[in-house]
Amino acid sequence: MSDDPPICPLCERPIPPDVPQSRHHLLPKLKGGKGGATVLLHHICHKEIHATLSEAEIARSYTTVEALRSHPHLAKFFRWVAKRPPGFTSRSTGNRRGR
Repeated sequence: MSDDPPICPLCERPIPPDVPQSRHHLLPKLKGGKGGATVLLHHICHKEIHATLSEAEIARSYTTVEALRSHPHLAKFFRWVAKRPPGFTSRSTGNRRGR
């Protein structure tokens, strides 16, 4: 058994226990994903997904980690945040959908 913290599959930084974290439903709950697959993410990475994409967009085209990482805006964000410490947080600037 390893005591290493889990790794965020989006930014690939460790997620220490004292860092804000959340589970992302790969298929949004509102689109039939209740009880479905989830991934543990840094809260900042999770917030960026939902600030960038609607539930319908996620359900239609972004139901895998690979798909999320391929979105142009999200890919840029994940590269940027990967250079920050694991506990880095930032206030959201509000709804940025449409990027």
